Amino acid sequence: MNHSRHHWASATLAALALALPAHSVLAQGAAKSAQFYEDALTRYEKKDFTGAVVQLKNVLKLDNKNLSAQVLLGKALLEDGQVAAAEVAFNEALRLGVNRAEVVVLLARTMINQGKPDDVLSGNRFSLDGLPKPVQYQLYLQRAAAATDFTDIKAAQKAIEDARALDAADTGSWLAEVPVRIRAGQKAEALAAADKAISLAPNSAGGHLARAEALHIVPNLTDALASYNKVLAIDPLHVSALLARAGISLDLGKNEEAARDVAAALKQAPREPRAVYLKALVAERQGRPAEARAALNELTGMLDPIPVQNLRYRPQTQMLGGMAHYGLGQREKAKPYLEGVLRSQPGHPVSKVLATIYLSERGFDAAISTLETYIKAHPRDTQAMVQLASAHTAQGRHARASQILQEALKVSDQPDIRTSLGLSLVGGGRFQEAIKELETILAKDPRQLSAGFSLASLYLQSGQTTKALRTASALAKAHPKNAGIQNLLANAHARAGDLAAARSALEAAVLADPGFLTPQVTLARMDMNSGAAPKAAERLNALFAKNDRDLEVLAAIAELSERTGKFEDAKRWLEKADDVAGADNPAPALALVEFQLRQKQPALAAEAARRAQAKAPEAIATLVALARTSLTNGDAASARASLLRAATNAGFNAPQLTQIAFLQVQAGATPAAAHSLDKALSDRSDYVPALALRAEIDMGQGELAKAEQRARQVLSLIPKGSIGHVLLGDIASARGQREAALAAYRKAHDLDRSTASLMRLYAFMAPRDQSGALKLGEQWVAANPRDVTVQRALADTHLNAGNTAAARRGYDALLKLTPNDVDVLNNLAHALISLKDPAALPTAERALALAPTAAHVIGTAGWASFKAGQQDRAVQLLRDARLRDPANPETRFYLGTVLASLGRKAEAREELTAALAASRGLNSRAEAGQLLTSLK
Repeated sequence: MNHSRHHWASATLAALALALPAHSVLAQGAAKSAQFYEDALTRYEKKDFTGAVVQLKNVLKLDNKNLSAQVLLGKALLEDGQVAAAEVAFNEALRLGVNRAEVVVLLARTMINQGKPDDVLSGNRFSLDGLPKPVQYQLYLQRAAAATDFTDIKAAQKAIEDARALDAADTGSWLAEVPVRIRAGQKAEALAAADKAISLAPNSAGGHLARAEALHIVPNLTDALASYNKVLAIDPLHVSALLARAGISLDLGKNEEAARDVAAALKQAPREPRAVYLKALVAERQGRPAEARAALNELTGMLDPIPVQNLRYRPQTQMLGGMAHYGLGQREKAKPYLEGVLRSQPGHPVSKVLATIYLSERGFDAAISTLETYIKAHPRDTQAMVQLASAHTAQGRHARASQILQEALKVSDQPDIRTSLGLSLVGGGRFQEAIKELETILAKDPRQLSAGFSLASLYLQSGQTTKALRTASALAKAHPKNAGIQNLLANAHARAGDLAAARSALEAAVLADPGFLTPQVTLARMDMNSGAAPKAAERLNALFAKNDRDLEVLAAIAELSERTGKFEDAKRWLEKADDVAGADNPAPALALVEFQLRQKQPALAAEAARRAQAKAPEAIATLVALARTSLTNGDAASARASLLRAATNAGFNAPQLTQIAFLQVQAGATPAAAHSLDKALSDRSDYVPALALRAEIDMGQGELAKAEQRARQVLSLIPKGSIGHVLLGDIASARGQREAALAAYRKAHDLDRSTASLMRLYAFMAPRDQSGALKLGEQWVAANPRDVTVQRALADTHLNAGNTAAARRGYDALLKLTPNDVDVLNNLAHALISLKDPAALPTAERALALAPTAAHVIGTAGWASFKAGQQDRAVQLLRDARLRDPANPETRFYLGTVLASLGRKAEAREELTAALAASRGLNSRAEAGQLLTSLK
């Protein structure tokens, strides 16, 4: 597996060995599950989709996380016409961790078949980013179908041309062009496209079906019928051809022939609306009105539960629903199908009280509209103007909020308005202007609590710790019994590094207001940081007993749970916090995002980000969280879109813009990142993180002179810091000046003496001087025996170099420090497999228990199972891992090896061929090649 991806761990091998008896139970369950799966696969291949669905549900009863079964279930449901259920199955597969490339085309089909083409054209799930070219090709064809539903012929044809540019020899793009041309009324072009498809694949049913449909539209029923007959000669059970031929037969009065074709189609697709409708027509033609009515009722029962708006791009289905209701005499129900649905969202003018309600319900647009109308009639009501500014601020429109507040100051220069103006300027990233406003208030009245508190907080936020401490101390002197000020003073002391003074201020805050929980939670966190977990737990339990819905308390309990390795408890506490947070507070959901990312659960992190989005869709923290989860899930396009909005909303806030720019670089939006950083530096030209990242972008663009200029500016701003030397080292390395780069990295480490600086030096040395790098790392570990990062790097280096005995010793030492590190466990399992140690399987199973959705961990457990003789469990796990990460060639080699041992040669060849096609990442290339040769 890919060792560079491992950052987790487990308990001791002795403890793991105690779990061995459970493996027989796992093996028995895997064997039963495997039997059901193989039977389902056989049924699916024989087009017994209903039977396949039954067997796959049996698999999922035994193992509801079986990814292979979940994917195959979606395919079987889709082929069986149960498109809504298929969508659920594919979404569940994505939630469980399947690689998007495995299901995205199938999922697009389900959405189009449900009348939701807009999802395919604009939904994040259907981005082309990160998909292999064959999948991109198929997705372009689905986009063409979706655009056709919108009657956007130009977009549909463009999608087809994009697909054809990827693969001009495939018939798919020509087949997709036929319905586009038909929808545009271009009958000759439709026939030409069908003929081209037939010329490329004369024995394929698809081309003849396309030609038949084009002829049917002309109409040329005789030739169309001949083409449908050709389709059915190739594929006697082709549902669309059977139904089309039945329709022509009915038009020609050949009711018996139509009845046979409809019956054959219904046998293949019993829930196909066209088949059910034709069944009713046949029954009516043959004089069986009760059967016709029953069929129409069956059809309306299928269509009525579908939201009407989901059918607006399905004119044929709308026609079937309308005609079915009309045939039943239900004209009022027929009208919505036949006329369509238009929906609107009304708004109402109200007073300031109603505007307050809107704001409490996050109805910002309604509040803004109402307040603007009100202020036109009452232009001197500053309270309404402050409300209006608050509504704009909540929407991220800080510039507009500032403008309104400045207008309010012209009416009445009140401290609370100036304070609001300062906060709106902060929201827009205008730190210097905000500070000026707040300093003006305090200059007039040093006892102004709100302005002073905001100013001190702003100083802290902008890194001006000395000014923050001076302002907070003055406020505390003026308001000695104010718990909030004491808490602020504690934050300033902590930022200045004086933890004793911080604790003293926190205790003063608790004494001033025992009901103020924030300083008490901070004290608990200080206990955690000092290693006093039991004391922290005691303090937090007491706080929870007082208020079991306090978000700070719940978040701190979750943090303590995570720190002590109780990950499920941590997740549960964060979810509880999100549940009680209310509709407008995304903070707990955002904390849950961070937790799931740390746990390497990208799908669950994305789900948590969506929870935050529902509460605060335009908040910068929410947009950043969405971008991070999109990146983790391989959707760079969605990440770029979220970051663009975040950069706009951030105004000139340098810290926020720098964070956004960092993610923009990861998302492949380097020009946008440069723009964000330039914007940040225009307001704070001395903001070192922005300067450093801008220098890195300059390097990436080959602008080494500009990068060096910025690096030396950083060095002048913080001459005793390491970052300037790191940048100079990177620039020297880019210029090929190895000795200068090494000297710069050594200087950075001498100044910083941190794990990060050591690892940078280690990484630079290892490819050129592995023994020297190892010696450097070992010396560091000798002086810092609890530094797990460096110890992990040493063990990984040994493992990648094939020194498995040394790697094992390193991982064993790490487990004593981090007994729940999944990646340490996972890599240790690899070392044990190489050493043919029977402890490999329990080690891998322990890692799997801690990270059940991590593809590389699942793959390791599968390989260890195979080496332990558990083939059924091995193939189940490796199929799961392959679906989650099909680009990992080592996983595909493992799976191919296991399939070959089971006699499934065709599948084994497919996996081994894919593994060998990878340009890198396959450590077992020789073994894979030998095995593939033996299977031919």
